[in-house]
Amino acid sequence: MRQKSVSYAKYGYIFSIPFVVAFLIFALYPVIYTITVGFTDLKGIGKTDFKILPDIFGNFKSILANPSFTISLLNTLIIWVFNFIPQLGLALLLAAWFTNARLKTRGQGAFKVLFYMPNIITAATIAILFNVLFGYPKGPINDILMGLGMRKEPFFFLQSAWASRLIVAFIQFWMWYGNTMLILIGGIMSISPALFEAAEMDGASAPQMFLHITLPSVRTIILYILVTSLIGGLTMFDIPWLFNLGRPDNATLTTSMFIYNQAFAGSYLFNRAAAASMVMFVIIGFLSAGLFYILRDKDEVRFRKEKKALLKAAKDAARVQRKAAAEGGA
Repeated sequence: MRQKSVSYAKYGYIFSIPFVVAFLIFALYPVIYTITVGFTDLKGIGKTDFKILPDIFGNFKSILANPSFTISLLNTLIIWVFNFIPQLGLALLLAAWFTNARLKTRGQGAFKVLFYMPNIITAATIAILFNVLFGYPKGPINDILMGLGMRKEPFFFLQSAWASRLIVAFIQFWMWYGNTMLILIGGIMSISPALFEAAEMDGASAPQMFLHITLPSVRTIILYILVTSLIGGLTMFDIPWLFNLGRPDNATLTTSMFIYNQAFAGSYLFNRAAAASMVMFVIIGFLSAGLFYILRDKDEVRFRKEKKALLKAAKDAARVQRKAAAEGGA
């Protein structure tokens, strides 16, 4: 008697339907709608009808010519650089410390929890906390500085452009270095211990093993951290908004805050907000492609080129042989 076969594939399709429907409604449709709105005259609250602009790139020209957008983009890049470079450096040092078998660090679990803890605190809590810490004229930081004799009068941190930017950058660094450290530890733990044992037998020092084994082996992990941090940094909104509302004098205004202000403040310029979103998408895509190119595996690229050249040479030689054989037969 022939047994009836069971097709399990259909269950996979059935279970994926909720995700596909949610993706189409809440991800793909908003993206397509935003792209469309970027070329239209849609603005004003409650308005749903719109038309394509005669100058189809008019919104993009307005955004790129807007001084506030330029300032917000510059602020975003400054805050990201001042946050990410120390974040990656400290995370690498901590990851190397925790994974060094020679050190046998005690209490690693407790240290990892402490370093990661800022990442689980809400952005609102941290922003308000730092706003109070740097308060004027009375605030813990000013009290400490004056108590140590470093300042005679309290300093108004929240009215200083660079102080506000650096505080926001520090908050971002403090929140995310623990998360970056854990990702790097995971990457380092995946490296074969045989490499470190062989290097140790050859007399390599800890810094040499870190520079010549650890760093090259976690290049893909570092690329992932760079790209995700870049995307997160260029879409930063909550901390600068809650800390100081983009003040003073737009010193902490980021591109996401600029887009929010365009869409939901003043004249509700949804078309320009959509255009600014697309500009940021292009910038993030361009910078991400640059990071992929810079951190590409050059040995792998060279190996592929050599392999391709050898295959081409073999094909040419075979073609010459076939041609010679055909001429000899004739």
